[in-house]
Amino acid sequence: MGFSAALLQGLAPDGGLYVPAAWPRLVAEDFGGAAGLAEVAQPLLAPFLAADPLAPELAALAQEAFAFPAPLVPIQADGRLSVLELFHGPTAAFKDFGARFLAACFARLRGADARPLTILVATSGDTGGAVAAAFHQRPGIEVAVLFPKGLVSPTQERQLTCWGGNVRSLAVRGTFDDCQRLVKEAFRDPGLRARGALSSANSINLGRLLPQAVYYAAASLAVWRQHGERASFVIPSGNLGNSLACLWARQVGLPIGAVVLAHNANRTVPDYLATGEWRPRPSVATLASAMDVGDPSNMERLRSLYPQLPELRRAVSAVSVSDAEIRERISAGFRSYGQVWCPHTATAAQAWERLAPEERAHGRWVLVATAHPAKFREIVEPLIGREVPTPDSLARLFARPVQCAEIDATLGALRAALEPQGDSWTS
Repeated sequence: MGFSAALLQGLAPDGGLYVPAAWPRLVAEDFGGAAGLAEVAQPLLAPFLAADPLAPELAALAQEAFAFPAPLVPIQADGRLSVLELFHGPTAAFKDFGARFLAACFARLRGADARPLTILVATSGDTGGAVAAAFHQRPGIEVAVLFPKGLVSPTQERQLTCWGGNVRSLAVRGTFDDCQRLVKEAFRDPGLRARGALSSANSINLGRLLPQAVYYAAASLAVWRQHGERASFVIPSGNLGNSLACLWARQVGLPIGAVVLAHNANRTVPDYLATGEWRPRPSVATLASAMDVGDPSNMERLRSLYPQLPELRRAVSAVSVSDAEIRERISAGFRSYGQVWCPHTATAAQAWERLAPEERAHGRWVLVATAHPAKFREIVEPLIGREVPTPDSLARLFARPVQCAEIDATLGALRAALEPQGDSWTS
């Protein structure tokens, strides 16, 4: 199956996730002098889009998706530790990159006579806002954003519910895992599929996940060119999509060293690596809410890449960080580096602190900053003792009126919520 077909379907007919059938092999020299994200995206993604209808559009897709920076900011004088800031997009989270790429692809693939398309997205905080922003007012496309009621930050909830028009926000009485389950059940429901085309915008969609490899490629190339060493990444991890993007970049040949998965108290993945037993469990609420995932769907892709447990253990490591440690690391990051971190970024920083001193001293480490701290001001501000400025992009969202409906965590409730209401979904 080609890239476009996999993108449009979202989920495979058997309920599984799409992965590349073959891996291209690239080296740093294949990128020439490319430094900007849009420039790096083209040689990285071209092999995956070869002979695809979207291949001639790749340059335009890259320009549209990667229209804002992902700066690599050194925070130690020797350059051994840097932060990759992925929160400079319209909703101040890393998911803006993939969501905009996916929306740009859909806009080019859908003809004027195409069936109405409904995008279903389950979110633990940031995905839904990024997808809503990317697809808002796109003709012929409706979006349903499912989020766990009361389990996202107030700022996140505001940006999930401020859209209207072709975007409907659904507060699910349950957890993120319930939201993710409902999306998967909807794809298997004949009645919903008969109403119109369905697709996803979670990291289960190949078109959301693959472009996220671009910023890992760009950061690793920058470290390689400056220091002649591989970059190692510490990644806040929940549903594993962002982590998979890094591992896919390494798989095709980018100069990436160690990959550490930094989880919060939802420790399904760290426990699996430690014990060899895969035991999904209900998610628990933490300060790093976007990572509150007890049954990460992208583990399927991780196991596809590393089928044997010993191989997986050599490929990645994983740690679990408590809320108390997150609070302390937010405070310490501000004291030590003048950095203001969201709880997710602080989780990565704490995982780095746990590395052996010789590992920290001799590697080139990159902490992945996934969200702007202003999205978690009620947590961050008391810990650093000052106000966190609101980016202009978030301020514009907060000025919009809120529209949201609550539903039970059942397929029947989702079916009812997706019933057309007049000419649009605006309530």
